[in-house]
Amino acid sequence: MAPIPGSGLAKGLAVTLRTMTKKSVTAQYPDAQPDLPPRTRGVIGLFEENCTVCMLCARECPDWCIYIDSHKETVPAATPGGRERSRNVLDRFAIDFSLCMYCGICIEVCPFDALFWSPEFEYAETDIRDLTHERDKLREWMWTVPAPPALDPGAEEPKELATARKTADKLAAQQAPPATEPHADEQARAAEQPTRPQGASKQQTDQPKPDHPTPGPTPDHPTPGQATPDQPTPGQEGRE
Repeated sequence: MAPIPGSGLAKGLAVTLRTMTKKSVTAQYPDAQPDLPPRTRGVIGLFEENCTVCMLCARECPDWCIYIDSHKETVPAATPGGRERSRNVLDRFAIDFSLCMYCGICIEVCPFDALFWSPEFEYAETDIRDLTHERDKLREWMWTVPAPPALDPGAEEPKELATARKTADKLAAQQAPPATEPHADEQARAAEQPTRPQGASKQQTDQPKPDHPTPGPTPDHPTPGQATPDQPTPGQEGRE
C-alpha cells in the first residue's frame, strides 16, 4: 500500500504538539549534580596497599595508557636459618585519561582488587598533560568510590569470609582457658559431708537421728515383767 502523501509531516507535527503541552525539564548543572547510576564509569581509583606490581593491568590495557615502575627489595628471613625473599615495591602508577577509553579491562583483570571505578567525572583540564594522574591523585579518587551493593539474601557466602571466620573460630578455641578444677571451698564442703557406711541402705542413712536416745532395759531399771537376778520369778517362791 502506497503511503499517504503528507503522513510523515503529520506525524512530526503530532510529536511537536505533544511536547509543546508538557513542562520543560532542564538539569541545572553544575548547580544541581545529576543522580548517576551506581555503576557509572567516571574515573579509576587506585588502592595502593593491594597492588603487588604484577603488571597485569598494564599488559592487558588495549590503549597502553597505564605506566608502572617498581624495584625489588630483599626481605630478611622471618626465622633463623630461613631463606630471604624478594618483593616488588611500587615506585610509580599512573593512568593517562587522555588515552583511556574506559573499557574497564584493567579493573576486571586485577587479581588483588587494587583498581576501582569511581562515579566522579569532573576532572577536565585545560592542559592535556594534566590528564595523566599519578598514584597520589589516583589514591584520592578512592574516597569517592561507592560501597559495593549488598549481596542477595540467598547468595552463597564468599569464600574469603568463610575462610576468615573458620580461622577466627580456630584461634578463639585455642585461646580459650581450659576447664578449671572445682574450687577449694567446694572440695572442703564435699569432704565435710558424712559418707554412708558400706552396706547401709539409703533409707537408713537418710533417717533423722533423735536428739535424746530412748532408755533401754538396764539391770537397775528393768522393764515391766522382767525379773532381776536377785528377785525370784513368780511361782518359783512356792517351789522353794
